[in-house]
Formats: sequence, C-alpha cells, structure tokens
Amino acid sequence: MLQRPRGTRDFLPDEMERRRLIEQRMLEAARRWGYREVCTPDFEHLELFTMKSGEGIIQEMYTFEDKGGRQMTLRPEVTAAVLRMYVNEGKVLPKPIRWCYVADCFRYERPQKGRYRQFWQFGIELIGADTASADAEVIMLADEVLNSSGVTFDLHVGHLAPMKHLLTDLSPEGQRAIMACLDKRDQGALEAALDELDHGHLSDPLAALSGCRTIEEIFEIAGDVPERARIEDTFALLDAQGIDYLPDFGIARGLDYYTGMVFEGFAQNLGAENQIIGGGAYRLAHLFGGDDVASCGFAIGFDRVMVSIGDFPLDSGTIVGVVCTPEARERALEAARAFRGAGFRTEVDLMQRGMGAQIAHAAKTADFAVVLGRREVDAGTVTLRNLETGEQREINLDDAIAEVARHGDR
Repeated sequence: MLQRPRGTRDFLPDEMERRRLIEQRMLEAARRWGYREVCTPDFEHLELFTMKSGEGIIQEMYTFEDKGGRQMTLRPEVTAAVLRMYVNEGKVLPKPIRWCYVADCFRYERPQKGRYRQFWQFGIELIGADTASADAEVIMLADEVLNSSGVTFDLHVGHLAPMKHLLTDLSPEGQRAIMACLDKRDQGALEAALDELDHGHLSDPLAALSGCRTIEEIFEIAGDVPERARIEDTFALLDAQGIDYLPDFGIARGLDYYTGMVFEGFAQNLGAENQIIGGGAYRLAHLFGGDDVASCGFAIGFDRVMVSIGDFPLDSGTIVGVVCTPEARERALEAARAFRGAGFRTEVDLMQRGMGAQIAHAAKTADFAVVLGRREVDAGTVTLRNLETGEQREINLDDAIAEVARHGDR
C-alpha cells in the first residue's frame, strides 16, 4: 500500500472545515485593514530565493530542472515571491500596497510536531510606507489576525537599530556572524564569536538588550541610536492602542534584509517549536530589479496555529437527507435541488437501499429526512420527519423548506 510522502499530511473533512474556518477568519481580519488577497506560483526560479537567502538555502528546498534546463524550486516561503510579483506587476500601483496571502510552502527538513515538509503560511506585505505608523499597523494587524484565530499567544516586539548600533565597528560579515548567534539565543556561541572578532566587551551589553523592558533602558545601553524617534513613535502607537506585547530587543531575525522593526509571536501551549509568527521591516525589491522600496510584513505558521488551537466543535448547519422509493427518484432530486437552493446541505441516497435503510442512514448524519413515495408524488407533497424528535407531517415542498429554516434559526 502506497503511503503519503514523509513530512506531508492528509486532511479529512472535519479538519479541512476547521482549517478553512480559521483561514477565512484571518483573511477577513486582514480585509478589514485594507489588505487584499494575492496568489503566486507554487514554483519559482531557484535564483529568486538564493538571491534573498544565499546558496545555503538550497539544501532545504525541493529543487528541480525543468524540461527547458531551467533551475526551479517549490517555494520555501512567500515573501520573496510576493516582492517579485510587485516588481513584475505592481510598481505602478498607488502606495502603500496592502497584500495578504494563504499559501502552501515546501522545505526539505526533518519533520516533527508543527514542522512539516509541506506547510502553510498566512502572511501580509505592506509595500511603500516607511513610517512608524506603517510599522505599528503591521504589528497591530498581526495581533488582530492571531486573535481572530482563537490562538493564545505572547507577542514580542523589538527593533534592530540598537543591536546594530552596538555592532557598528564590525565588518558586515562579522555583524552577520554575531546576529546569527543572537538569533539562536546561543550565549556561548555569541561570546566565542565576539572573542574571535576581538569584541568580547560587547557580550554583556548585547545580552542585556534581551532583558530590557522599557525604551529608556534600551538607550541607556545602546547610546544615541539615530532611529530613536522612530522606535519611540512605534511603541507609543502600540501602547495607545492597548496592544499586549513584550518589548524584546534581543530579537535578531537572522535574515539579512530586515532593516528595523522586528517582532515574533509564541503560542503559549506548544513546546520548543512554539513560534507561530515572525515579521518586521525589510527592503527586498531591489534585489529583483525593482526600486529600493520600504516594506513591512509578517508570516504566520498556519499549521502551528492549528496545532495550538486543537480540535473544536464544528457548526455544520441543518442537514437534510432525502429518502425515496424508486418511482419517486426524479421528484426526490427536484426536492434536493430546492433545499440546496435554499442553502441547506442536502444528501440523496445513491446506494439503492430500501426505505428503512435510507432513513437509518439519514439518522446518522442529518437533522431532517424528506420522504418521498408514490403517495407524496401523486399528491405533490413531501413527508418531513424531524430525526431528533421523530415527529413528521406531510406538507408541500415550500412549507417543508420553511420549517427546516425555522429550525435552523433557533
């Protein structure tokens, strides 16, 4: 028996309904802020992602050569593809551009709980606004989208400027090495890297950034940071709107293109793999031949959100089962069409069961049975049976639909 590929999953109907429900809640939250849904191809040119993240990412990707000899890959994330789309299609659009997406991504890595080789991201990109208000909007939207899903989380917000200010004397390569240690929160590796770069004196102030809980503390450690006013404005906007967050200037976000504000969110009921969102301000479009436009966004690990939420009851609405004798089949299909037209999930027997077996099957899944035999066909009626109470009566089709609708309104 063939099995599904390692690191992938099959979703049965209940789970798909839960996923679609949470997905729609997130999309609706983004829509209210003016973010409209976009979609990019499942596969892109390999260069799109190596330009952004370096050649090292190739070992984590599903790459292939197409029949034209071009190096392609299944997308490992969506931000690069959206910015490529902006360069190709969106440069003339009025700014700021507000886009959102739900997309499956692919990475070749060791599967574990909440981490799969095929996984889904929900994300937004705000392109063309370089202000504290833009930074704050993305964080506030992230908070609203996560709250709409029902997940319980902690939001950490920081800014790279104080950290980069402390590292200003290091070469770009040295800064990247230190930022990588900070991103992994590996104090031992950090101290070793700083010693190797002859900057061991930075170990304590860099470590102290993670413990700061006020803006004032940050600047006491980092000194006169040029971006101070931008940072203060961003955090003041968050505070004014009552956003529940933790200042965390130890966030390094190892991707080179992050330029300023950064944030992360963590589900409260997951283990080590508990990060469910990451984002910040970045500049990426120029790598793909576009303008050096300011952008800001986030990506949510949709699968981890679903793991954190867990199972919850589904409201499938009122379900109707149509039961009929062979001579009433055509009339049964007409009745089913009428109920579906009124918005009800309606199922018709396809197994040529007897009437008793049809009713027994309907009782397992439906709220009402619509029974049609020769008598009902001749009279132009249906027999409507409430499968919960056992009550039934013979009425015309329109009245039956109205009765089922009244039941659904209760």
